[in-house]
Amino acid sequence: MVVFAPGIMAQRKAQTSFDVVSTYVWRGVAFSGVSIQPSFEYATSKASIGIWGSQGIDGFQEMDPFATFSITDEISLMVTDYYLPGTLYFSIESHAIEAGIQYQRNKWSFSGYYIFAGESSVGDDLYFESSYSTNELTFFLGAGNGWHTSDSEYNLVNIGITKFDELKINDTFSIPISTSVIFNPDSEQLFVLVGLGF
Repeated sequence: MVVFAPGIMAQRKAQTSFDVVSTYVWRGVAFSGVSIQPSFEYATSKASIGIWGSQGIDGFQEMDPFATFSITDEISLMVTDYYLPGTLYFSIESHAIEAGIQYQRNKWSFSGYYIFAGESSVGDDLYFESSYSTNELTFFLGAGNGWHTSDSEYNLVNIGITKFDELKINDTFSIPISTSVIFNPDSEQLFVLVGLGF
């Protein structure tokens, strides 16, 4: 049970959003082509719960409930339940539950993730990522094992750069746009993708 202080309760907010991406690439692995990715989140100043989804035009689906909590302005904890529709939701074999921690200071970000429950992944999967951001660009480097690699052994899987911009519609309305170039040394795959945020 979570008890929120009155100040936090006053700042709570429900919000929705969705992205459209040319290719759904996660941690250096392509899961689908063109995809719509909606999310619903209920947030306070320190914590949030919600669900993120992806629907590809090729039929691939993913729905991930999540929760986050900010310990300080720089450190956050998160838990994500990875679930693929089409499998039985109440079966442990349909889930991979991951705990994560992120440290962000100035332009640097470091994060680590560990799958501690569920049976849809290899099990005990690890993933670490660091990134550096400027006003327009983010450079990132990620490595993992388990379901992140072709042989379950630890390896670099996610090296890339993302440029953030805005697609101006008129003087009062613009759409956030991001373009990423991603290389996966483990699978030797190169991706170029674009995403629009709404």
